[in-house]
Amino acid sequence: MVDVGSKPVTSRSALARARVRFPPGLLEVVLREGGPKGPVTEVARAAGVLAAKRTGELIPMCHPLALDHVEVRFEPAGGDLEILCRASTRGRTGVEMEALVGASLAALTVYDMVKGLDHGISIGSVELLEKRGGRSGAWRRGDGG
Repeated sequence: MVDVGSKPVTSRSALARARVRFPPGLLEVVLREGGPKGPVTEVARAAGVLAAKRTGELIPMCHPLALDHVEVRFEPAGGDLEILCRASTRGRTGVEMEALVGASLAALTVYDMVKGLDHGISIGSVELLEKRGGRSGAWRRGDGG
């Protein structure tokens, strides 16, 4: 791991997104009725939060962080479901990986919850949308970085 012991403690946050693509018409059914295993977004939200909190155990070179907040949201976007995960802390290192892991695991959970309806569901476009704090300051996808 990188030695962050001499870095100052600052407020840090990150927002990541994962997209789940559904065959035509299936997303509307899932959002209205759930899936064979129960309420899809409720279970996926819990999975995303739990995953973000355990990132240091899952990614070998990540520092374990005490997160101040994790939020997982779901937004329909055409035939896709956008999963947005925001993580924040006061610490010596960023929370980009926590946000990415939270969004990724929420997307995998959505797939698991509805795969019994159609195996044509796909997961893609897992990406960092923004980060704030630390030496490099603020960064936002599309701002030239």
